[in-house]
Amino acid sequence: MVRILVDSSSDYQIEELIQKNIAFVPISITIGGNSYADGIELDRNDLYRILEDTGEFPKTSQPSPQDFLSIFQDVKDRGDEIVCLLLSSELSGTYQSAVLAKDMADYDKIYLIDTLSATYNIKIMADYACRLRSEGVCAAEIAEKIEALKSRVKVVAALDTLEYLSRGGRISKTVAAIGDMANLKPIITLTPDGKVGMIGKCLGKNKAICYIKKHLQELTLDENFPVYAIYSYGTDNCEIFEDKMIQEGFTIDDRLQIGATIGAHIGPEAFGIIFVTKD
Repeated sequence: MVRILVDSSSDYQIEELIQKNIAFVPISITIGGNSYADGIELDRNDLYRILEDTGEFPKTSQPSPQDFLSIFQDVKDRGDEIVCLLLSSELSGTYQSAVLAKDMADYDKIYLIDTLSATYNIKIMADYACRLRSEGVCAAEIAEKIEALKSRVKVVAALDTLEYLSRGGRISKTVAAIGDMANLKPIITLTPDGKVGMIGKCLGKNKAICYIKKHLQELTLDENFPVYAIYSYGTDNCEIFEDKMIQEGFTIDDRLQIGATIGAHIGPEAFGIIFVTKD
């Protein structure tokens, strides 16, 4: 049997993981003196409310090798195969923990994929892996196809505030304050090497929406994969963005809320889009 595994940065709901028979390893989040298993013990809206109320920045802790090893050992004992789609190694040590666990398990039917990505980018890859599994494709070929796909899965998002980039130490408090006073909206993406990068800065929400729209119009989207509108906390900006994109002829398959791993860095009322480009 082929198993599929993700970590909680993929932002799946637990019910969907169970429905699709996807194994799951949570990342730990510490905020307000308490630690939570991401995706299990803390509702996403509760997380954003805590961020707003406390002014703190959460700390994330990667899963330990043992968290993966218990799953890998069961895979080995049953003679199964497993494909693991993991948070970018540039954003977390999660992938490295899985590498160590694979070495300890000493089993060659464990396939680890550094997705160089996060959030629903990983969901798109994992859903594709599930589709291939249902077609009877072996784990090695699934891993090969995901490796070929991952560079085509894209995210572009606009931030409503710079405060949370400041809290996370990515920019200074002074720069954040000046940017917010000027109504500056950064446009971010995940770079090909798996880092969060800024690709534009717009004055105001409407210009940010136009920037993203123009960016997508320069690309060819693969209609074999879904297009997701994404938001952090509060849907007002995302709803306006969706309406504009639909007016321009884009199809939005679903609106999904970003979880803690990325959401803590971008703050409330962020919005954007996840899609797959053609080869």
